[in-house]
Amino acid sequence: MFTPKLLGWPIKLAGGRNSVKSSIITNSRIVFNIGGVDKSTGMFDNAQYSKIELCRLKMNVKALYKLGYGLYVVASRKGDRFNGQIANTVFQVTSEPPTIAISINKNNLTHEFIKESKVFSASVLCQDTPLTFIGRFGFRSGRDIDKFEGINYRTGQSGVPVVLDNATGYLEARVTQEMDVGTHTIFVAEVVDADVISDEACMTYDYYHQIKRGKTPKSAATYVEEKVEARKEAKSEVAKYMCKVCGYIYDPGQGDPDSGIKPGTTFEKIPDDWVCPVCGATKTEFERMD
Repeated sequence: MFTPKLLGWPIKLAGGRNSVKSSIITNSRIVFNIGGVDKSTGMFDNAQYSKIELCRLKMNVKALYKLGYGLYVVASRKGDRFNGQIANTVFQVTSEPPTIAISINKNNLTHEFIKESKVFSASVLCQDTPLTFIGRFGFRSGRDIDKFEGINYRTGQSGVPVVLDNATGYLEARVTQEMDVGTHTIFVAEVVDADVISDEACMTYDYYHQIKRGKTPKSAATYVEEKVEARKEAKSEVAKYMCKVCGYIYDPGQGDPDSGIKPGTTFEKIPDDWVCPVCGATKTEFERMD
């Protein structure tokens, strides 16, 4: 596959032995660059490029960030094993019986556990949840670590783990329906238990991005790929560093208060045992943005 451009936006076309190298649209004419020579196709018709297709190609996907979400730890079991992950797509479907739905990536271990056990819990995270906690459940795999080691949780009515750390409340549910939506499965489930833990403000997805400067795992239902363009820092500025694993950017001006790194601390002065607050990557996994 290759990615030419439509008015500055990518068009994906199938490649081959004589594949098109690039493409642009000027007014109503499509111009392909094949082997360094521009080839014009003339006027394109609606049968080939509908208005909807053209609109999708140049839409601003960041508008999806405006949809309202919370941040949750969705957990399940498989036999006597527990696993959980960060999710933001948890929503109520009906009130009687109380029914919720979640969207989980098929490649995630939690998906495997829910498919087998047909039960899960969803703990609603508070606004003050540390990025290290979110990173543990959101960027680490249960295939590599025990995510519940050192975590405060209890076993629910259906045998699933219910995370209590940093939670304002929780729901426990039994799956009644499944919907295959490509990369993800939507699990519709009847709530069998629920409770409020605290009155703290709940974490919203917007707060997580804008205030906590958190990142979204590629496996998330709401993941939108963003190109981080490196830029040269002005001489008066202190260099920022980006995590090569998750894209988190360490800004000396803001520091990392959750990890005890005060604002104004340059990257070089951060202790060597410091890790990325989002995904847990070591300091050596960061690269200077210049």
